[in-house]
Amino acid sequence: MFHRNIKLVIAGLILVTAVWQFTESNIGNGIFLILLTLIPIFLYFKNEFILLAFLQLRKQNFPGAQKWLSKITNPETALVQKQQGYYNYLQGLMLSQTNLMQAEKYFKKAIQLGLNMDMDLAVAKLNLAGIAMSRRRKLEATTLISEVKKLDKQGMLKEQITMMKDQMKKI
Repeated sequence: MFHRNIKLVIAGLILVTAVWQFTESNIGNGIFLILLTLIPIFLYFKNEFILLAFLQLRKQNFPGAQKWLSKITNPETALVQKQQGYYNYLQGLMLSQTNLMQAEKYFKKAIQLGLNMDMDLAVAKLNLAGIAMSRRRKLEATTLISEVKKLDKQGMLKEQITMMKDQMKKI
């Protein structure tokens, strides 16, 4: 919606208004404005379009998620580095259904830029391992699967890992 620097300017203006309200003895207004300042600061670190795309993915609505991601026109300048990682991660998830070559590029870039959660990193590497297996790159796939095992602390991807290992034995 807004560029990331504009969000900080908006937060600063609301904070200045809150201080002015405190000096005018409008304590309630000042407290409300300080709480209101938290919204643009939160949206600076968590892009609203990426959050809405994740919400659509939870509903298994891939076209809806793609619609929200397409609203981010220039991710290099509009997003912080971690947000760029999640943007590429989501693009990779969308393209993994149709175009593996492009999906591999997006997943590699997402891993390079960094993801906050280990589970997201594990899913990205698991998808890369699947792509490497489909291209008959067994060594790369085994190293990626071993990294996924280390990252999957809750054991949520255990079934997928065993399925990938069984498929690798067939190659």
